[in-house]
Amino acid sequence: MCSIIGYSGNGIAAPIIVKGLKRMEYRGYDSVGVATESENQIEVKKGIGKVNEVNSKIQLDSLPGNIGIGHTRWATHGKVTELNAHPHPSNSGKIAIVHNGIIENFEELKKELENEGYNFKSETDSEIIANLIQKNYEITKDVKETIMKTVSKIKGHYAFVAMFENGQLAAARFHEPLIVGVGQENIFLSSDVLGFIEYTDNAIYIKSGNFIILENKEFQILDFEGKKVKHEITKVSKEFGDAYKGDYAHFTLKEIYEQPDVILRAGETTIEEIEKAVEYIKNAKNIYITGSGTSYNSALIAKQILSKYVKIKAEPIISSELQFTPEVIEENSIFIAISQSGESADVLEAVRIAKKLNCKIISIVNLLTSSLTRKGDVILGMNCGPEIGVAATKSFTAQLIVLYKIVQKLSENITINFEEFSESISKMIENPKKIQKIAKELKNVSDIYILGRGINYPIAIESALKLKELTYIHAEGIPGGELKHGPLALMDTDVFVIIINPNDSTYTDTLTSAREIKARGAKIIGVSDIESDVYDYWIEIPKINEILYPISEIIPIQLLAYYSAIEKDTDPDYPRNLAKSVTVK
Repeated sequence: MCSIIGYSGNGIAAPIIVKGLKRMEYRGYDSVGVATESENQIEVKKGIGKVNEVNSKIQLDSLPGNIGIGHTRWATHGKVTELNAHPHPSNSGKIAIVHNGIIENFEELKKELENEGYNFKSETDSEIIANLIQKNYEITKDVKETIMKTVSKIKGHYAFVAMFENGQLAAARFHEPLIVGVGQENIFLSSDVLGFIEYTDNAIYIKSGNFIILENKEFQILDFEGKKVKHEITKVSKEFGDAYKGDYAHFTLKEIYEQPDVILRAGETTIEEIEKAVEYIKNAKNIYITGSGTSYNSALIAKQILSKYVKIKAEPIISSELQFTPEVIEENSIFIAISQSGESADVLEAVRIAKKLNCKIISIVNLLTSSLTRKGDVILGMNCGPEIGVAATKSFTAQLIVLYKIVQKLSENITINFEEFSESISKMIENPKKIQKIAKELKNVSDIYILGRGINYPIAIESALKLKELTYIHAEGIPGGELKHGPLALMDTDVFVIIINPNDSTYTDTLTSAREIKARGAKIIGVSDIESDVYDYWIEIPKINEILYPISEIIPIQLLAYYSAIEKDTDPDYPRNLAKSVTVK
């Protein structure tokens, strides 16, 4: 996925675009580029690296003009090279584009254009759009007709912004995010409100299958057939503009330490919606829960707490797998979709499948203006604020808190004191020195295994995910009962094993597994509220209501992953090859 931005206004475009790209860098950071129009000339600058790095080298923000486009890339087609970086000019140089998404028929279109004499400098599917627009504009001499012809030819999920040498901007959306920021002196076209929130909190969310034409700060929004469509201006929460690290070295560390506050506020603005979700779940014949990555791990925990505490069965589904087995979904079911961004392509595809089967959709999402929100029958906001670090931390906690609130409403026997829980987490993480010491030990480790049973097994998987994302160490979550069915063969003196072992019904069996592992020479890191001589290192968690153990277990491992990344000199905010929300398949 990528971030795209377009600007037209009274200000100098380039520095405004660079600042917007920096705010959206979590969406892509392999390369960056800016193009501006001045005196009927388009000038492009782009390079490999993060926004600040490239800007320092080639002064992206020095380009002239009041109109421009910009892009940060997360590579999907073609390697990370300067030629593959956006913006892409057309052959004539009179048009330039930035693009997010995938053009599925780009090879077919590229052959057609090459046969007509168009040359391609990059390996990307995006450059197709630039030359296709040039071809259509040379025929029609009209931006509206050009965009209609262009979108009728391309297949896939995409959002793009095109800039013409006469200063016009046009942008189209098909299933990828595109938002208009409407200011008094500025108009923005962006994939994220963070691209313009510093300048305006007035936003128009372009619908899929619509495009916009912008000239001299006047704009019109049309559907792909060329008919004008009505639009509404939405006020965006200024909270999403407050995405700064403050005194923290990295966003990831800041977001880990925000979790005690997240415990208090997650879901608090959606109490009525929680009541509605509870009614849906109570009366459901079948319940399915879907997510990708961390959100899928939340789904696994949701299955367990619904089953254990309210005797309701729910089936977790990996979002990316549902398209291959849609028959597992029964018609007229309840379908709970979990996503931090609300723009994850696999989750949205799973929701589309469920809606075709007349399922009611419960969306658990952080960004309440996202695509997933607009597809939900019930919207449950995480309310954890913007999460910039690519690896999910506080959003995982927020998802679980929302799920706990649902279970608490469904059960007469569950009472959770969130204030006490928040305080206990604050105390647990106030002094990270022990975790920092363990992180030094992991610096040169090649393999880490994380073992858990029952509700602690999804935390083992999530812990492995965090370690992989932030440290690039091979990490694997293991169900405790399966240790002797294969994983025990991997245990030796070169291995570290994290044991998720709270004082619940799994405690004794898991401690036995730890002893079996230690007998093979592996180093043991125990995550528990009870100390044991079997642990080489003990990470203490608070003694709490056992339904809350998952959150108290994962937070210190998030810190361990963070400090291990620092020891290995990797960037914990922007792990290599990964993007915050995967909006392409």
